[in-house]
Amino acid sequence: MEEENNLTLVTEFFLLGFQGTQHFRFFLACLLLVIYTAAICGNLLIITLVSTSKTLHTPMYFFLTQLSISDIFLTTDVVPNMIHVILNNGGAIAFSNCIAQLYFFGATEASECLILTVMSYDRYVAVCNPLRYTSIITSGHCVKLAAMCWILGFSTVLVYVITTSKLKFCGGNIIDHFFCDYVPLLERACSDTLIVEIEVTLLSVPLVIIPSIIIIVLYARIIVTILRIPSNIDRKKAFSTCSSHLIVVCIFYWTIFTVYVFPTRGQTLTISKILSLLYTVVTPFINPIIYSLRNKDIKKAIHETRNKLLMHLQLSIN
Repeated sequence: MEEENNLTLVTEFFLLGFQGTQHFRFFLACLLLVIYTAAICGNLLIITLVSTSKTLHTPMYFFLTQLSISDIFLTTDVVPNMIHVILNNGGAIAFSNCIAQLYFFGATEASECLILTVMSYDRYVAVCNPLRYTSIITSGHCVKLAAMCWILGFSTVLVYVITTSKLKFCGGNIIDHFFCDYVPLLERACSDTLIVEIEVTLLSVPLVIIPSIIIIVLYARIIVTILRIPSNIDRKKAFSTCSSHLIVVCIFYWTIFTVYVFPTRGQTLTISKILSLLYTVVTPFINPIIYSLRNKDIKKAIHETRNKLLMHLQLSIN
């Protein structure tokens, strides 16, 4: 009876975050706040530009807005509470809030995997079958594909999150991480986690493994098609339409595979937390930058929007 009572004591967890001096934690919190603000503004800018600029009303930019929405959800789920944890040298989080954070994190990550796969298919059709692009990638198909990505991402993750929420936690409630991630949370469980681990492994096949294989196959065909283009100018133009997305895919999947699929043996908790920062903070921050710096259409839309704002400002002053 005493052991059973001890199992029900854990109603909240204590996140350690990043330990260090007060000056270091203050600097890190300020840096994360700046990056988080820039990530939100950058992704909102992408969404606004695509919504308001007629030249960006194409399938590629529609899927880009879905990626931006996913990045906003992902970083907002983690960063605000992480800053609080860092400033206070640790922080408590209720069990229900921890499970909710785990769910939204997993759901947005899964949705982003699928969105990146759909974007790869869009680029494949554009490069390898350009004459049929408008008939294959219609606006109706874009909406259906995007809806499928969100529904699959948010529904399938429920399977292991519900199972995790039913585990019994005991023997300490300290999590050496800055958010309720899957691996450190299971380490706090005192009941058998085999079922959860099997569920995560099985779900990783349709959500991570198969999408990554599809992306590799599609880009292999894209590269072969581009190399067959006789004109250097046309070849560069074709590759430029895919380069931004390819960079984003490489960064995203590299971090996912490094942390979850093929973790390095002997990987320290500090290295694990730093790698986690890459896909929860850095990736949502650099995605809009990559697409903005390497995309002439978005640059043009930014200039047009800026000129319109300046014109309206001058008219209001006069």
